Amino acid sequence: MSQASQTTAQGPSRPSIDPEEVEKFSAMAADWWDPTGKFRPLHRFNPVRLEFIRDTAQRHFGLDGEARRPLEGLRLLDIGCGGGLVSEPMARLGAKVTGVDASEANIKTAITHAGQSGLDIDYRAGTAEQLLEADEAPFDIILNLEVVEHVADPRTFLSDTARLVAPGGMMVVATINRTPKAFALAIVGAEYVLRWLPRGTHSFDKLVKPAEVSGALEKAGLAAQEPQGVSFQPLSNSWRLSKDTKVNYMLVATRAE
Repeated sequence: MSQASQTTAQGPSRPSIDPEEVEKFSAMAADWWDPTGKFRPLHRFNPVRLEFIRDTAQRHFGLDGEARRPLEGLRLLDIGCGGGLVSEPMARLGAKVTGVDASEANIKTAITHAGQSGLDIDYRAGTAEQLLEADEAPFDIILNLEVVEHVADPRTFLSDTARLVAPGGMMVVATINRTPKAFALAIVGAEYVLRWLPRGTHSFDKLVKPAEVSGALEKAGLAAQEPQGVSFQPLSNSWRLSKDTKVNYMLVATRAE
């Protein structure tokens, strides 16, 4: 493969992998996809959010829930895709997936693993702003998962990603609420006591309340739904949908036809 990146005018690049890099990024892919490794919290969280995304898309678009590839024909953007833990299942469900991440190392890792898995996913190193600058065609589904709490300006980021939602399309935002309970569980508990995440992964001041997410998306022309809580169940060691939005939550917003 060529060492050159494939680029669009002002848009995110699609880096290719030099043969000398294959071993390195294969090792990184193995790390990302190891359910017992440092990304274990994401693997634990993945089943509940994947089911939520699939079921929400089926209802919104009137899809056949019994179909093997119910998202066939839909364009999907996974913004902040990391190593592809959500992009790959979405591709298997039939969506035409574009995965974008600001880290080129993450994108090369994702490209490597998708190739090993026989999946055709359009991975690019860049940002939502670059997609807008490149006049990218809008997407039917945008996944904005565990990203907004890490950006410099959440309101602008949400507004920019909202502009990429096609008429009749939808966005799913998953993040952490800015509450005392979230500070105790998602920061002190997860990072300092249980050590599920590296210390400093989350900054309390950058956490975003559901009303702030809804406000930014509605100002950008989307209709925001009520947030859906997601809670950890210690007895089953798994995550479940719940009524409690004080820590983790997911929020769906749609654009009219």
